[in-house]
Amino acid sequence: MADQHHEHSGHGHGHSHAPKEFGRAFAIGVALNLGFVIVEGAAGWLSGSIALIADAGHNLSDVLGLLMAWAAYALAKRPASARFTYGLRGSSILAALFNAILLLVACGAIALGAVQRLLHPAPVESGAMMAVAAVGIVINLGTALLFLRGREHDLNIRGAFLHMAADAAVSAGVVVAGLIVARTGMSWIDPAMSLVIVAVIVAGTWGLFRDALSMSLHGVPGGIDVDEVSARLAGLPGVGAVHHVHIWPTSTTEVALTAHLLMPSQGENDAFLAETAQLMRDEFRIGHSTFQIEHGACADERRDCAPAHQH
Repeated sequence: MADQHHEHSGHGHGHSHAPKEFGRAFAIGVALNLGFVIVEGAAGWLSGSIALIADAGHNLSDVLGLLMAWAAYALAKRPASARFTYGLRGSSILAALFNAILLLVACGAIALGAVQRLLHPAPVESGAMMAVAAVGIVINLGTALLFLRGREHDLNIRGAFLHMAADAAVSAGVVVAGLIVARTGMSWIDPAMSLVIVAVIVAGTWGLFRDALSMSLHGVPGGIDVDEVSARLAGLPGVGAVHHVHIWPTSTTEVALTAHLLMPSQGENDAFLAETAQLMRDEFRIGHSTFQIEHGACADERRDCAPAHQH
């Protein structure tokens, strides 16, 4: 005999300390960066600067990254349906993954351009580049700060933050390199600085890429130990064994769990289920818990029902 019981919490799932609304932040970020791309592209075209036009194209990727994160943020709020029973919350995981890939590709493009400049030095328009980069610092850093508070608890918001912070770092590097080149005349400083900045950005982005890829493959979210969860469930009154423990993210902020609990000598009750679901929320920040209570043989094939938990 086996009964399934599902318990879930409301929105938030242990993340109430993170800001709930980022719609305005995305709107401001997209508007600022799109405006910067238009102005920079026009300045490059009027001055005949290929470097400015190329940088405008790079900054256009910022707008694309923000739009993806914004779209996923909006889709994650849509209610569940008969086809998408968890809603479209998983789109936030895909957006974080795409943003990480976009950042890594952009780093590759910057590195390639820097190496080409090292091999084939060219005069640096230090004045114009420093002026544009200074504006870029203000816009990119300002946009990054809009997502500062949410980056720790939402991988999608973290992706948007890293994208903006990375470009602010690139712009800062351009200003520093421009000053050095203007004083020393050593044009190789500019591409060398770009390579250093790329290395720093890749180091920071790799964690985002790894976490987003793991989430997209339904990996257990960081900070949750399956052994610890299983042991906690096995230690509850009346529970003889625990198996089929599965934990996965349904979005960048929400986690789900299913488990079989063998309770041979005691019948389950609503209070036990409610208290166990609350325990999962409080101790492990798992917002959706589904428990299958078994009083005898496992409802699934016996070979799948080892007495210990399964991942």
